[in-house]
Amino acid sequence: MKKADQYKRILDYFRKHMPVAETELEYTDPYELIVAVILSAQCTDKRVNLTTPALFKRFPDIKSMAAASPDEVFEYIKSISYPNNKAKHLVGMAQMLMKEFGGEVPSDEKDLIKLPGVGRKTANVVASVVFEKAAMAVDTHVFRVSKRLGLVPMISKNPYEVEKELVKYIPEEDLHIAHHWLILHGRYVCTARSPDCDHCELAKFCPSFMNPKRWEESKLGR
Repeated sequence: MKKADQYKRILDYFRKHMPVAETELEYTDPYELIVAVILSAQCTDKRVNLTTPALFKRFPDIKSMAAASPDEVFEYIKSISYPNNKAKHLVGMAQMLMKEFGGEVPSDEKDLIKLPGVGRKTANVVASVVFEKAAMAVDTHVFRVSKRLGLVPMISKNPYEVEKELVKYIPEEDLHIAHHWLILHGRYVCTARSPDCDHCELAKFCPSFMNPKRWEESKLGR
């Protein structure tokens, strides 16, 4: 089967069964989203959502975060993974926004990626979710699921390789929601160690499910 046909099957399924798909991070503006995404690195969205209300009450905007000290921010995020580094990143990010971007979160991925704590994935999430740019953020769920479903080669070694392949085949108008389709499918159905294949309608044309050897490789994250 051609790669384009596999993409059509997968995307048609999600369009029908998941017409609405959004980030599970709670936010009200670009500032809150970029903070939440930075905090979500190697941490669950649920934990982030439990942490950010108090953080945003104390630091409600970029200006107040830029005036804070990392030690003060740490006290609000210490239940998050890597709180020391993330506290420094949040303050540094806010200070750069004040100094170089007029206190506004930029919409361009090239500008976003300059900010402390903001890698390619975070930049793509913010650009896609807030500014509706045609960007594909690749986290661990997208990386795993896109391999398992045969959307990208199993030998893809890093998120950027996966991103380039997905962007090549997914229509531009679907990129922002396709990111969420793959994340949510990976979070609730095609989980890393115990995927619910018995209740997954994509299993009937999932190359990993149909090929035992490929399936074992996918569980190892290859």
